[in-house]
Amino acid sequence: MTETTARTVVEFDKVADLAGTDLGSTEWMTVTQDMINTFADATSDHQWIHTDVERAKEGPFGAPIAHGFLTLSLIIPFWSELFDVTGVSTKVNYGLDKVRFTNPVKVGSRIRMHAEVAEVKEVKGNGLHLVTNSTIEIEGEERPAVVATFLSRFYA
Repeated sequence: MTETTARTVVEFDKVADLAGTDLGSTEWMTVTQDMINTFADATSDHQWIHTDVERAKEGPFGAPIAHGFLTLSLIIPFWSELFDVTGVSTKVNYGLDKVRFTNPVKVGSRIRMHAEVAEVKEVKGNGLHLVTNSTIEIEGEERPAVVATFLSRFYA
């Protein structure tokens, strides 16, 4: 695992130069039971492995775990911590490819994201499409929580 990295901020006309750039890692974030419960309320997913603390202690993971989609959704604040583009009119989260939940995140775990810009290409409307390999790591764990290809677009 790499050390925390300073935020990369670039002008729109310099984004194309970032293909192949390692953006580094974010600060660690602790996943709390409150976060999990709030996500459960927002998505109506109250499965006991997430929200029933006592039952989850006896379950397959020994503790409540974060929803995979909660962990995945943290790509957005992590992305904002790692990267920004100036001189743009619009920033769009375009989607995800190849998402895998490779390790559950137990309540109380600390996670962070590591990202590498794999590809930058021009798109219609004076835009740039970024393909970013994103890995959400769990402190002290060999396997990451999430591996995903994050897609974003920036328009001048």
